[in-house]
Amino acid sequence: MNDLCRSSLFFSDQLLRYAEILSPSEVRARIEVAVINFLKALTSPSPEISDLPLISRKSSNSVVSRGLLTDTAWIFLSNSFSTKSLMKENTAKSFIRVWKVMEMSYQILLEEKTVTQRELFYKLLCDSPDYFTSQLQVNRTVQDVVALLQCSRFSLGIIASSRGVVAGRLLLQAPNQEVVDCSACGSSGYAITGDLNFLEKLVMKSDARYIIVVEKHAIFQRLAEDLVFNQIPLILITAKGYPDIATRFLLHRMSRAFPDTPLLGMVDWNPAGLAILCTFKYGSIGMGLEAYRYACNIKWLGLRKDDVNELVPEESLVPLGPRDLQIAKSLMASEILQDNYKEELAKMVQSGQRAEIEALYALGFDFLEKYLAKKIVQANYI
Repeated sequence: MNDLCRSSLFFSDQLLRYAEILSPSEVRARIEVAVINFLKALTSPSPEISDLPLISRKSSNSVVSRGLLTDTAWIFLSNSFSTKSLMKENTAKSFIRVWKVMEMSYQILLEEKTVTQRELFYKLLCDSPDYFTSQLQVNRTVQDVVALLQCSRFSLGIIASSRGVVAGRLLLQAPNQEVVDCSACGSSGYAITGDLNFLEKLVMKSDARYIIVVEKHAIFQRLAEDLVFNQIPLILITAKGYPDIATRFLLHRMSRAFPDTPLLGMVDWNPAGLAILCTFKYGSIGMGLEAYRYACNIKWLGLRKDDVNELVPEESLVPLGPRDLQIAKSLMASEILQDNYKEELAKMVQSGQRAEIEALYALGFDFLEKYLAKKIVQANYI
């Protein structure tokens, strides 16, 4: 504890910026150091209210790391800081929110519990209604605390509700529990828990030759209902849209457990679909301190421009909206986006149109399996 107190307030002397996985006692110690140093500054001969130095989560502070011997890349954050100050009108409330979430986290860890971000929101809404009025405020404040203490969200005792499901040629077994055969879970699949500690302990076995990451739950259900994994040896996984942490964590674990099994993404042909693929592939700036822990070397199977030209009826194409163009602009500006992805995105923007995977149903409700098989056989992914 004394060694911690002699160190800089929030470990700013460390050169590597990543969120550590810490034990409850270690997290509590970091929170205690924060409180002690805050009180020291407040009671010093020249009393002041210390600002909170957070690792900046802006794109200007992001750095791309690429593997030397692989084409794997991921996002992490550099050494630039932003501050929350009680003395500045624009950050005063967010300053207090950080302390409120740290207080709540400390209590959670003392009680040896975990809470979802949704549960945390309702607790803070009741306890501190003047400071918390939306789930987004809670989510951002949790990331502020991660950036302040440089420990993972899970280490704080906070988990995100998982939406993800998995199906296909995968056997899962938790300690002292029965084996779960994900090929026998029906079209709904096996629900992925938000408890990362539980996911970390899962023993996984598979004879799959491919892992297919599907953007949409409806497409996942169609493929699972058709038992596509009986015809093509694969695992299906979806986060039902923008990927949550638990789904990304399990996918990353599968990529490590089955390193020779390609990960292939099937998303809508629109900027949002590509953004979802890139979150699985590289991580996200908003969670840059933890991004490396969830990034996977996923390839883009479809939909792509060639698929749209050959398979999608003109009537199924929809004009790109302002939100689509905003996402496209952000992706184009990203240094992490590889050249062939930028080329595909440029074609999308130039066409002014987008297409959903469901457009392939024009060729029959059983066409998705044929589409997958052909793309896999031809190794038609980038």
